[in-house]
Amino acid sequence: MTDLHEALRDDVRMLGTSLGETIKSDLGEAFLSKIESVRKLAKEGRTEEQPEHEQLLQALIDLGDDDVLPLARAFNQFLNLANIAEEHHRVRRHLEVTDVCTPDSLCTLFAQLRKKGFTPKQVADTLSETQIDLVLTAHPTEVNRRTLIQKYDDIADCLRRLDRGDSEAQIRLDELIRQIWHTDEIRKQRPTPVDEAKWGFAVIENSLWTAVPKFLRRLDAQLDETLGERLPLSCSPIRFASWMGGDRDGNPNVKAKVTEEVLLLSRWMAADLYLKDVDALRAELSMYQASKELRDHVGEVSEPYRALLGEVREKLLATKNWVARQLNGQVEQDCDIYVHEEELLEPLQLCYRSLQACGMGIIAESALEDIIRRIACFGLTLVKLDIRQSSDRHAQVFEELSQFYGLGSYNGWTEEGRQSFLLKELQSKRPLLPNEWVPSEEVQEVLDTCEVVAKAEKSALGSYVISMASHPSDVLAVILLLREMGISHNMRVAPLFETLNDLENARDCIDALLSVDWYKAYTQGHQEVMIGYSDSSKDAGQLAAAWGQYKAQEGLTALCKEHDVHLTLFHGRGGTVGRGGGPSHTAILAQPPGSVDRSLRLTEQGEMIRFKYGMPDLAVRNLELCTGAVLEATLDPSPGPEEAWREQMESITKVSLAEYRAIVREDPMFVPYFRAATPEQELAKLPLGSRPAKRRQDGGVESLRAIPWIFAWTQIRLMLPAWLGSDKALCSAMEGSSAVLIKQMYQQWPFFRSTIDMLEMVLAKSDRNISAYYDERLVSQELGILGSSLRNRLGDIVDVINLIKEQDGLLQGNPVIRQSIDVRNPYIDPLHFLQAELLNRDRNQPDQRLEQALMVTMAGISAGMRNTG
Repeated sequence: MTDLHEALRDDVRMLGTSLGETIKSDLGEAFLSKIESVRKLAKEGRTEEQPEHEQLLQALIDLGDDDVLPLARAFNQFLNLANIAEEHHRVRRHLEVTDVCTPDSLCTLFAQLRKKGFTPKQVADTLSETQIDLVLTAHPTEVNRRTLIQKYDDIADCLRRLDRGDSEAQIRLDELIRQIWHTDEIRKQRPTPVDEAKWGFAVIENSLWTAVPKFLRRLDAQLDETLGERLPLSCSPIRFASWMGGDRDGNPNVKAKVTEEVLLLSRWMAADLYLKDVDALRAELSMYQASKELRDHVGEVSEPYRALLGEVREKLLATKNWVARQLNGQVEQDCDIYVHEEELLEPLQLCYRSLQACGMGIIAESALEDIIRRIACFGLTLVKLDIRQSSDRHAQVFEELSQFYGLGSYNGWTEEGRQSFLLKELQSKRPLLPNEWVPSEEVQEVLDTCEVVAKAEKSALGSYVISMASHPSDVLAVILLLREMGISHNMRVAPLFETLNDLENARDCIDALLSVDWYKAYTQGHQEVMIGYSDSSKDAGQLAAAWGQYKAQEGLTALCKEHDVHLTLFHGRGGTVGRGGGPSHTAILAQPPGSVDRSLRLTEQGEMIRFKYGMPDLAVRNLELCTGAVLEATLDPSPGPEEAWREQMESITKVSLAEYRAIVREDPMFVPYFRAATPEQELAKLPLGSRPAKRRQDGGVESLRAIPWIFAWTQIRLMLPAWLGSDKALCSAMEGSSAVLIKQMYQQWPFFRSTIDMLEMVLAKSDRNISAYYDERLVSQELGILGSSLRNRLGDIVDVINLIKEQDGLLQGNPVIRQSIDVRNPYIDPLHFLQAELLNRDRNQPDQRLEQALMVTMAGISAGMRNTG
């Protein structure tokens, strides 16, 4: 740690010392000495070229069953504290250069666009028209309990206070670390979908509520300073949506009642936050000077602003109370509440205009402006709730209905037959659903969901996403069900293309859909399509999936231009490279030219929400990077690939796909090896999220969700989903005549460079020695042959990445990440060795104490690896 920035090193040391004192106070100095001995042995093992870890392994084997859990907890909590220190340091470093136009800052981008011939008005108008939706999802990779997350946030606040010289913050920090140590870090029960939604709202309340107006204020100031243009107060290029409480694909716990409750909770939380803002604003706006416009509204009162804000307060309180009664099952009509955001904006804008007119602009541009900007971003519902459901669930409705009407089997009809039926019903004036029909429980749930969606306010809803969509009828079926339930607007319906086959057929599917005149009119000139990263990577391997996603986006972009329809691509990315993860701004700039045209939707999931948006200053930075990337990709996109590059990609991805599937689908040893070497089966016991680990509980690896698939390989540091298949393909290309071309592609093509750089980052977190130890403890000699082969291939892909990048070691050009990984390794290593030992013991003789310790090792490795799923 001697090379770390001094301030970060000091913070890590201070947090570690406090944790050590806490452990000593609880378990005694002798146990703390054991922990310190294990840490030193792990660190020494990392300094050797060929570490044997014999002393470390012996020390862990010598642990009694009662010592296993506290030792695992100690390393887990140290890694969590190190993460907090690192995140705080990132903020500190960014604040040091806040007033400087760094290479990736917005003011630098604005200046570059001006140099390239874009007028200030073009840039400002593009920003005003930009609509980026960051979609918060509840994918189960956030291991930590909400109660601990709050304490971690408080520790970050203590670090900020200490930077400002507040010595009393040390006392509070020590207290928090003691609270954490004496709190069970593993949930006893899975969170419900409503719990997950509340967690998402907490991120908004604790961080984004502060960050968004700060981000918008900085965006406006930099635009004014660089180009002399301003953005309207009602403009927010970024808004937030959510899948928490709306994503029912494969999650039997998300019912219609859950969606209804989450929609109401979202409105209640928004009203509550605005109420606090308005109360604070009323305390400040004591001025008596006011415009005639404001006086005409409130009359001749001594404090006109407070009078008007008093009306706003009463209506917000009425809204909050009305929602509370709805949540309690009390149905009321004719209540004076806020329904549309314009109703809340109007009186606030009136105050703003009056203050400006009376020469009090500096007052108007403070807390009042912040509230107006929050409304521009969060509306009256904080987030827009997306609904996601599988296409087969909608088809089941029409299957049962067609059988009831004696029309035969809907699922047995041709695609043309289904489209004809659905279009006829969409244009029919009679009801579709007969009173005497009694649908199955599954079908009734689909109908109930559509009814909840139909009754919701348009402003509360995002998109209706259809997973496993492959035909136009999949989209028409959803629209018909929503129409039947009385929806009053044309809700966006987004087909989700997930597997490689789906991606290859996406253009033809959307072409057929937009060729239906009725549907094209329904779109009102705007089509949304979701690209799935997780399942396509699991289906085809990372390299083949990435190229399939790129080509699908190219085809959809060209197609929608032909149809004169604006396309918004919805990127279903996860936190890891195996699920399309990596820095969002890099990924955006690597998209096909023209595919980012002022609009973009992007999932933010699991622990990545907290890492990117959990602190206000970090959130501001990430919002700026995302906005800048979309602006640059819209106005000045990178050129598309040269034909030679395209042909090379076709060649290497063909090899990659075949090699990946030869192992995952065709090798009879693969599934037994996966289940023996990784904690995949035990992972189901870890109560991470509300969704089951498998879509079908009786299914095999093919039914395993992409997240536990990635999570399991990450736990043993083999990282297989990120590189399997790519190894043979890239090695073959670099050994042949294509080596020069591959290097050229890396240097000149953002898509390929991003793909290789993300792969490099994951490979830097892999560890063949750790993986080999899992095999030694858990895998039979016969299955171990496959494990050894895979580790050899891992070594080959590391070598070829270094060759492509012309470097001596991974992350040579990114020392910050390299050092972050190196510093964490000595603290993660004991957890890996301990986990392998616990898996061995638990599989042979299950013990509840061992299972608890095993879950803590999973949480600790997750904390150390950061982007685990």
